[in-house]
Amino acid sequence: MISVIIPSLTLGASLDAAVARLRPAVEAGLVSAIIVAVDGQAAAHTRLDAHVLVVTCGGGRGAALAEGAALATTPWLLFLHADTVLQPGWIDEASQFIDAQARSPHHHSAAAFRFKLDDTGFSPRVLEALVRLRCQVFKLPYGDQGLLISRRLYDEVGGYQRLPLMEDVAIIRKLGRRRVQILNAAAVTSAVRYQHDGYIRRSVRNVTCLLLYSLGVPVRIIQRIYG
Repeated sequence: MISVIIPSLTLGASLDAAVARLRPAVEAGLVSAIIVAVDGQAAAHTRLDAHVLVVTCGGGRGAALAEGAALATTPWLLFLHADTVLQPGWIDEASQFIDAQARSPHHHSAAAFRFKLDDTGFSPRVLEALVRLRCQVFKLPYGDQGLLISRRLYDEVGGYQRLPLMEDVAIIRKLGRRRVQILNAAAVTSAVRYQHDGYIRRSVRNVTCLLLYSLGVPVRIIQRIYG
């Protein structure tokens, strides 16, 4: 029913762990394919097993997402970052969401998960609260919250743009607020970037990049600021 597309810079232990954590969904019959799209220099396909396909492609994360989606043959797609793990309970919630969409064929929506960091302390909880507020007010989840979307709706909005950055914001804007839902299950994301840069500095940089994108600044310039 669902193809999971995971963009990644490299093949490694963290990616192996991400794939392993999706196995219960494969066993439950919800996920039928896991497509790992690695940002490389030359296009190539390697099948690891009956459910896992690795494809290499150049052009950055947006291109990797688009290439992975192009290879998927299922009616639903789930885009998930390699350093993001879905909390237990997401299988039932995703299944309920898909069933609800099937009962409303003329009002398709996409869904993202609740943002959560794999870090303890005050700063990560504050950031999670701010992201929750952003999603409630603007319905603007980022790529680290995953995106569950039907193939029909994905094609309707033109899919992911082949951008090195901001591809997640671009597709959410094409969907519009009315066609984005936030599920209760959490997408737990690595806090390494926040720990390295500092929570305030990293958050300010993210907001700055979003503002510049909204003002039409070229993505190649924003990418240098993002780091």
